[in-house]
Amino acid sequence: MTRNRGTIAASEGKRDSRERNLLKTALALLAVAVTLVFLGVKSDAQSGKSGKTTSNDQTDANAQRMMEEGKQTFRFDTFGDEAFWSDALQLHRAIAGAQNGGVGPGVSPRTALAVGLKVDSDALPDSLISQLKQGRVNLDDPATTLALLKLNAVVGVKGTFSDSGSLQSVGITCALCHSTVDNSFAPGIGRRLDGWAARDLNVGAIAALSPNLKPVADLLGVDEATVRTVLQSWGPGRFDAELFLDGKAFRPDGKSASTLIPPAFGLAGVNLHTWTGWGSVTHWNAFVANLEMHGQGTFYDPRLNDPVKFPIAAREGFGNVRANPDLITAKLPALQFYQLAIPAPAAPAGSFDRTAAKRGEELFNGQAKCATCHVPPIYTEPGWNMHTPEEIGIDDFQAKRSPDERYRTAPLKGLWTHQTGGFYHDGRFATLRDVVEHYNSFFGTNLTERQKVDLVEYLKSL
Repeated sequence: MTRNRGTIAASEGKRDSRERNLLKTALALLAVAVTLVFLGVKSDAQSGKSGKTTSNDQTDANAQRMMEEGKQTFRFDTFGDEAFWSDALQLHRAIAGAQNGGVGPGVSPRTALAVGLKVDSDALPDSLISQLKQGRVNLDDPATTLALLKLNAVVGVKGTFSDSGSLQSVGITCALCHSTVDNSFAPGIGRRLDGWAARDLNVGAIAALSPNLKPVADLLGVDEATVRTVLQSWGPGRFDAELFLDGKAFRPDGKSASTLIPPAFGLAGVNLHTWTGWGSVTHWNAFVANLEMHGQGTFYDPRLNDPVKFPIAAREGFGNVRANPDLITAKLPALQFYQLAIPAPAAPAGSFDRTAAKRGEELFNGQAKCATCHVPPIYTEPGWNMHTPEEIGIDDFQAKRSPDERYRTAPLKGLWTHQTGGFYHDGRFATLRDVVEHYNSFFGTNLTERQKVDLVEYLKSL
């Protein structure tokens, strides 16, 4: 019995030892597991990957979505304006030409390029690019224009085709006036440059092609011949956004009342975005989409109810436009987001004298007094960037066509891209040197000849 009790005790001791060893092993494994989990959580936290969607993730995803949506809207959305350009004015028939089911000679690619329309080379298939390089594409045939429209390759113009291939309608997009191409393939053919002012685009000549201008004539209270005369008076790179509001086609001196098309890049941080203010980017996008492009949406600005300043707008109710369905309003946020993201392009190397520009920068911020209004780095005033005509030494014609009767301090970044057509809202100063001379005289800054040259070089460098 004693031996048996000893044997049992020894056996129990061995079992207890094994259990203690197993417990130690389990605790060790648990410690390792906890450590790995902790390290994993720490690593995820450091890398921003917690396994859950964070607020930052949502913001980043939303920003990317809005960028893509805004780009598509800017480049391709007509907001339903085909109802005006095709249903009313019949512009698509003039583009197609009689041989393609339209009227007249049609618009060939050569004619389209001549009035400043552009072709997006990225939208062209390799086979067509090869044929273009070999000179096997007829640029004098309107059918080629129709083929380019089918490819969605004409910047700012969107065509709709029937099942049989005939052009049913055309509409225009934001890119028509505020994009160009880099001419990397050929003059007028290349990769898109969104936001650039289309300074060689003859909007008036394109609109004048419309077979039926009676809707415009009726709106303005004139005949169609007069409408064509007004449209043809604009010239390349110009447009009259106020014509449908006040009916003023010409200045008191007989010159066109149209203004230069402004760039739509470098607008982040800039308060008011047109030559004479009016409103923010979103306001102006809604204004243009509804009242200029003639899309179908909602627009509200009771300032247009003034029958003295805006007789046509007040009569037609342009201060409170409501369309159903609204094809514009939902697209305004992303459109604004994309536009504000478009940077002003840097001046090309060799396009200005760097040494002179460095001296010009000191003048800009000092003696020349430019930075008083053109505050770096946005080069306009933070806040309400508006001035009376008297403050900048010019006439008040265009200012009085706007609600605040003032001129905006234009942001200067990317100035080198839109030297064609002159400077100021109406191109009254042919060169940057002319602008410098104006302010040197008006403000009495007493710049020397060399200082004027240096200041121009700095402006070209922005």
